[in-house]
Amino acid sequence: MESGAPVAWFGTLRLGIAVAGLVAVLVFDVPERSSLLILTAAVALPWAVAIFVLVRRYPRLVLHPFIAVGDLLVLALVELVVPETYAGVCFLVVFLVAVHAQFQGEQLGMAIAVLAVLVFVPIAAFGDPPVEGGLLAFYEVLFAASVLAAGLFMGRLRAAESTGRLRARELSRRVMEAEAEVRRRLAESIHDGPVQELIGLDMMLDAARRALERDKPTRAIEIIEEARHLTERNIGALRDEIVALGPYAFDELTVDVALEQCMPTWQRRYGLEIGLTLERVNLINEACGSLFGIAQEAVANAGRHAHAKQVSITIRTVDDDVELRVSDDGVGFDGEQPLGPNEPGHIGLATMQERAELIGGRLEIRSSPTGSTVIARVPLKLAVEPTGAKSG
Repeated sequence: MESGAPVAWFGTLRLGIAVAGLVAVLVFDVPERSSLLILTAAVALPWAVAIFVLVRRYPRLVLHPFIAVGDLLVLALVELVVPETYAGVCFLVVFLVAVHAQFQGEQLGMAIAVLAVLVFVPIAAFGDPPVEGGLLAFYEVLFAASVLAAGLFMGRLRAAESTGRLRARELSRRVMEAEAEVRRRLAESIHDGPVQELIGLDMMLDAARRALERDKPTRAIEIIEEARHLTERNIGALRDEIVALGPYAFDELTVDVALEQCMPTWQRRYGLEIGLTLERVNLINEACGSLFGIAQEAVANAGRHAHAKQVSITIRTVDDDVELRVSDDGVGFDGEQPLGPNEPGHIGLATMQERAELIGGRLEIRSSPTGSTVIARVPLKLAVEPTGAKSG
């Protein structure tokens, strides 16, 4: 766990429950008060105090499964000595199993739940609880179902939360690495390309000036023509760099133009045939950037992981949404849930989902053995540039 605060709260709450139980025994007329008072004051309360102290000194130790076993043993002792506590013990068992499952995760959480059922159902069946017969059986069935459900649900919730944190960390790491790579590659590209050629262009223009001074206009025109071709080549190179920047480039490029310009590069890189069907939509820059990033990631997944041969990319308006659809003929996800909470490995897919959610959209992935389709939809009211504003 990233924070020890929940463990500290648990230590405080369990101490509060023990104190409340002791006060209730003193105040109310309960069966076998003396025995219950001794158990509460001599066993339950000291155990709660010990855990409370451990929480503050060694919080990690409190997360050990033996704490859960100790809790169950204390409650089992109470019910064995005072069977009339049957109902209250059941309440506490469900609460403690749920909390420990949240701390321990799915597997240990279920193990604790099963242990609770194995301990307390026989105590009720062979003891002397205040209910009996069919009613007791009815209560025990609900008790067992509730304990197992609490262990399973809270354990899976912990697993989903842990997976979410792992995804968030991995996404942050990837973003930082991608930003550093973009900066490095852009610096190298500009230094080795346009900067060097601009130095040559300066020398060519100086040569043209000297040719004009020597009254050689034909030679000057030849040099200027070479300079013009050099300039055009650098304009093309810089445009390619702008497209490669993807989401950072849309102050100058629309998403359909960016996809059209990237298509030849993607086809060469991944060995794909890419078909484009692009409706011109006046999107804001943020929507252009996110949709481009989703398409880029989907094409990369199709080429690298799905072993696809053909990919189609479509942008269109559907009802009140802008829809991006990227379909491939690859192998799919083999029965997995690509966006499931317990699938931490699909970081690229999680990145696409993040991009869609950042612009108020939603992402859907449909997969089969014959291919996959990534569908991103963004409400028109969030994605479309207001009339007269600059579009992406």
